Formats: sequence, C-alpha cells, structure tokens
Amino acid sequence: MRPRRRTRARHRAPRLLLTLLAAFGLVLGLSATSATSDTGARTTAAQKTAAPEKDAAPKAAQVLNWSAGDDITHYVSAPEKAVAGPATIVFENSAATGNTTGMPHTLTFDVSSPDYNNDVNVNILANPSDAEGGKHSVDVVLTPGTYRYHCTIPGHLSMEGTLVVTDGGGGEDTTAPTTSAKVSGDQNADGAYVGSASVAIEASDEGAGVDTVEYAIGADGAWQPYTAPVVVDQVGEHVVRYRATDKAGNAAEEKSVSFTVAGPPTDDQDAPETSATVAGDKDENGAYLGMATVTVTASDTGSGVNKIEYALGADGAWQEYTGPVMVHEPGEHVVRYRATDKAGNAAAEKTVSFTVVEPPAQDTTAPVVGAEVTGSKNSDGAYLASAKLTLNATDEESGVDKVEYSLDAGPYLAYSKPVVVDRVGRHTVDYRASDKAGNTSEARQVAFTVAAGGGVPAPGCAEFDERKTVFVGTVDSGVPNRITENRCRINERIEDEKDWSSNALFLKHVTKVLDELRAENVIDARERKAINQAAKASGIGKPGQTTGYKDLMDGSQAQFDKWEQVGGGKFKLNDDGSITSSTDVDGMGMLWFPERKFDDFSLKLRFRDDGPGTANANGGVFVRFPNVHDHPEESRPEWVAINYGHEIQIFDSPSGDMYKTGSVYGFDRVGLAGAGVTEKGTWNDYEIRAVDQHFQIFRNGVLINEFDNTGGQLFEPPRSGDPGTDGRRYASGYVGLQVHSTSDVISYRDIRIQEL
Repeated sequence: MRPRRRTRARHRAPRLLLTLLAAFGLVLGLSATSATSDTGARTTAAQKTAAPEKDAAPKAAQVLNWSAGDDITHYVSAPEKAVAGPATIVFENSAATGNTTGMPHTLTFDVSSPDYNNDVNVNILANPSDAEGGKHSVDVVLTPGTYRYHCTIPGHLSMEGTLVVTDGGGGEDTTAPTTSAKVSGDQNADGAYVGSASVAIEASDEGAGVDTVEYAIGADGAWQPYTAPVVVDQVGEHVVRYRATDKAGNAAEEKSVSFTVAGPPTDDQDAPETSATVAGDKDENGAYLGMATVTVTASDTGSGVNKIEYALGADGAWQEYTGPVMVHEPGEHVVRYRATDKAGNAAAEKTVSFTVVEPPAQDTTAPVVGAEVTGSKNSDGAYLASAKLTLNATDEESGVDKVEYSLDAGPYLAYSKPVVVDRVGRHTVDYRASDKAGNTSEARQVAFTVAAGGGVPAPGCAEFDERKTVFVGTVDSGVPNRITENRCRINERIEDEKDWSSNALFLKHVTKVLDELRAENVIDARERKAINQAAKASGIGKPGQTTGYKDLMDGSQAQFDKWEQVGGGKFKLNDDGSITSSTDVDGMGMLWFPERKFDDFSLKLRFRDDGPGTANANGGVFVRFPNVHDHPEESRPEWVAINYGHEIQIFDSPSGDMYKTGSVYGFDRVGLAGAGVTEKGTWNDYEIRAVDQHFQIFRNGVLINEFDNTGGQLFEPPRSGDPGTDGRRYASGYVGLQVHSTSDVISYRDIRIQEL
C-alpha cells in the first residue's frame, strides 16, 4: 500500500509513503530502565513528572487514563477529548490492564511534528515489573488543539492516537465537520479494483473550519494525516477509516469505506523468491551478542510481490513483514518467513535459526543516539529539494563503535557523515548505535518529506535509473533497486548505458560494484548472484553491443540549444537540468532534435507529470518522422510529426483521451490499468525501442506495449487527411517532445539514445 496525498485540510506535513519494507523492530525482553527516546528521559519510580519546562503543572482539574496490555498494535484504552487546563495523565501497563507477558510500553507525546501541539513533554515507560507496578502518573497543562501520542518501542509504532483539547467554553461552533469518501479506479466484473484503488476523502465545516483530516488503513491501523488521495495497491480486501476535527475541537464520527483490490490479469505462475539474513555482533561460538537482526527479502519478476510475512518460533502467529526484525531475548530462535505475489502464488515457508546470548558483563549500557533533520521547509512542513540527516551518539563506558542507519526500510548502512536525502517523497530513517562492548541501542525512527524545489543538485550518479528492480541491459534481475551509500541506486552504479569495449571489462566492473554493495550490506549473497547472472545474460560488451547511450539532452544549455521548438508552446531549461513546458506560451507544438535521423534505436528519458491542481498533463514522444521543414504534403512543422511519425503517448488521467501512457497514438491503445500509473509529480523512466517496424514501450522497466507498424492500419478515431500507417513506415527518422497547452505542464530530463 502506498499513500498518495493532496492537501484538503490545514495540515503541514505529508505522511509516510510506505514502501514494501517499512522499518520497525521487534523487542524481546526489554527491561523497564533500558529504553531511551528522542524526546527525553522516560519516567520511572524516581522520576514521574514531565510537564512543560517553564513551571510545574498546577493541580489537575481532570484525570485522563491510558492503559496497555499484551498487544503491540494499540492501547487498551485512551481518551479522545479533554478540556484545556491542568490535567493528570495516568498510564497503566500492568496485569490489571491485560499485560500477562511483561511487555513494556511507553506513552509518549509527539513534540517534534508541526501538525500537533508540542508544549507537553510526556514520555512514560511502564512495565508490570517496575517499581510502580506499571502504573505511572504525571501532571501537565493542556492547551487547545490536538496532541499526538504513541509508543516509541521498536515494533510498537502502530500504537498511536490523538487527543483533541478544546477551550472548555465550546465557542459558537458545536457542529462536527461533514465527511465523505470516494473510491475510484478500474474495476473488473466482480467490482474489484484492478491493480490499485484510490480513496479520496472530503471534509467540510461551515463553522470554525476544518482543522485535521485523518485516515487509517485496516480495522485497527494507525491514524495518519490525510493530505491527498490514498492509493491502495495490495491485493485483497481493504477497509479505510476516516475522520475529521474542526478548529473548535468538534470531532466527526469515524466512518469507513470497504473495497477489494485484484491483481491485473497475468499468466504468472511462479512464486516469489525469498531469503533471509541474520546480522549482529557474534561471540566465538557464532551466537549473537545481545541482539540479532533478521532481514527478509522477496522478489518477483512476474506480477510483483504482494505481501511478506514472518513468524517467531515454531508456532508463532504470522505477522506482516515491513522491516528488519530485532530479537533481543537470549536463547535459541527460529524465524519463519514466506511471501505471496499479486497473482496469488505463494512461496514455500522457509526458516532461519540463530542463538542470542547476553553481551559481556563489563559494559551493559548501549550508546545514546539522536538524530537531527535540517533544511529549508515549505508551508506544509516538507523539506524543499533535500533534507540533511545528522546522527550523533555517545557512550561513556566502552565508547561508540559504530552508528548505522536504514533509509526507507533498506538494509542498515554505516554512518560516517551527514546523509543528504533529495529523492522527492516521504522518507523514514531508522538509526542505531553500537559500542565497543557489543551493546546496540534500540532502533529509533525519524520521518520527513522532501518536496520538489530548485537549486540543489541531484547525487553525482553516472546514470539515472529509478526502476523498481535492478536491470542490466534488458535483463531484469528481480532484485529491488535500492538507494546505496553514495545516494545512487544500484542500477545507477552498474553503468550499463555507457560504451564497453568488451564483455570481459563490463563483467569485471559489475563484479567490483557487487563486491562494494555486499560490503555496504546493500545486497545479500542471493541478490549478488542474481545481478551477476543478469549481467552475464545481458551480452553488454559483446560484438554489436559495445556502443552505449549518447546524451541528447544532459541538462546543459549547450545541448538544449541543439533542439528546435516548432508550432505553439515552449520549453524552458531548469536549474536542475530538466526542461518544463511553458505556462505562458499557449498552443500545441513540438521540441525536436534536428541534428540527425536515427535508424533502429533505444530512446530513454525521464518524464514528470506537473499538471496544475488535480489535472494530469497530456504529452508524448514523437519518433520516426521526416524533416519537419519544407514537407511537400504538410506546411505546419509540428503536424509533420503528428501525421507522418508516431506519437508515443504520455497521459495518466482516469478520464479524457482514451489513449493512455504507452499507447501508440491513434493505432494501439493502452488503458489506464496497463499504463503503470505512478503518483503524480514523480519522475518516471520511459524507454522506446524501435527495431525495423516493431516498437516496444517500457515504463519504469516494465514492458507496457508492443506495436507492429504494418501497412494498411487507419487512425482511430478517424481524422481527416491522416495517411494511416502507410504514411508512417519510415526506416529512420527524427525524435521530438510534444507540448499540448499551457495547462498540460510536463517535464523531461536525461534524454539519451542508443543505436541498435
């Protein structure tokens, strides 16, 4: 499931774009005094008061009770509303509240998010066996607004909620907001949504105005701020809950919408490939000191991975896997794991076994680790163009040995300097530190959003390739295309688009890169083998495959000047090397590369839909058209490409023109379900391969259309004067980029071509 968001209420920070592997940890045997938090020390028997830092809280006028038990997904009970002023917060996690396992929990108020009140610093760690018997209290002063609370123990992150505080007087507005939700997408005959479903939530309030809109996925999923339609692409039955609060503190009743997502039609009969690795410091007998981290990976080159699950022990319950699992309890352990793809194929259950022992007694205190995210923010709280993450760790006993971080649920990487994250979207970073005695801190997490902006360069990668899996040439390895230590993705370090004089040199380079990725813990042994096999099968460097891709537009002014605009519209060169169609110069036109024709070729570029508001841009790539000037049949240059070349369509709108992205316009239609639609505003890889009269179109590495340009085919719907395919069967031709209008804003970058 991955949420897409569009601001409808006063909310300043988009929520996390969940990817398949979201970071979390499973804690076994955590003592009441060992946990720490970014927001301050937790209360213990000797320290129970956490109030605003200026003065001690006055005597409470109200008592607010929270409780927890064995469940690590939600609190047993929690208040929803309160009145501004003094209050006593009571948090109980004991046998009386259903805790039969000694499981620790925290009640922590979020003081870092700009979306919520941050003037009350509550951070209580409770355990049935602590000095207070698991029941703690703290006096605070509440102010009008909304507070977010959560449990900070790794693996318990879905334990969260909000507390709405009113001014007590009620004001003139006592009516809650009106809410509604609409599910959209392509449906099959059974009413299931094919590939994905988009849930749009509306909230309105004629009184004080809407303050917050929230949604939750599943019957007991955590509440998240709603800022844009939520896209659910996991196959199965789903429930999305939603609610809203106005600025007077009135809360709408929770509502829900139910639907089913079905996988697109496929002939995939192969189950996903799965593997698991165990990491951590070992003793001389191979046992893990203090903690073992189990990372499960799955890949599927057919319909794609739908779900990964794991279970602890020989008969533990299956749980959805969203990130590395950390096991702290000493003893012998078995972790079972399995996966299913979107076609319903299930991989056989596998297991990994290991032993955890207590670390050496000399130093039993883990390092203290913290994180700081800096950068310029927009009005929504997102970082413009990039965010810089700085980690710090201290250890007063044996000293800090290493600091590690995991970006967007990827493997843990060694931290040596501030990490710059400039990929647009929602990101999570898990981080931890280990000391020289082998103690490792509990993983903590920080989340933030990067929005598009100018002036910050992209990472210095040899190539740009953000496809979901690692490709070598045209061979898909099935390995996730992860971000690596130098901010480049695996695909971008393979460098399969450059010239290689021999196959041996290319394979030697790939071996070197794979060794580096293994050393960085980016890939495991199975994934290394898969990429290496793909490199051998690619044939790169063999006779006929020595020439790589040549830049047609590399972001420089010099190359941009080689292109010519004809007809209406205009493109401008941006500071980041991309080009964007004009919002001032109207009309339909084309930017074309007049320097030479191309015979058989592979044309690659990246495009981004920048249509205003909720609209989608209509664009396209023209190929195999003749010189646009002095054409004997057509005086309008842009119409030479339209009538005598082929337009490879770019259009992701669920309405409007029937030809969607990947269509050969007028001749071979691709529907929305087959267009590989991604979240608007993100960069997409687009490849067009033309060999003789056979065309292939790839989006983000996935083949979405094939077309044979045989004679006798007519343009559909009929267009006066169009010659059909009989007027378009050129063996060579030029390439160009279409612009439709000032409202069809589209951006392109990294345009390169390889002659085949």
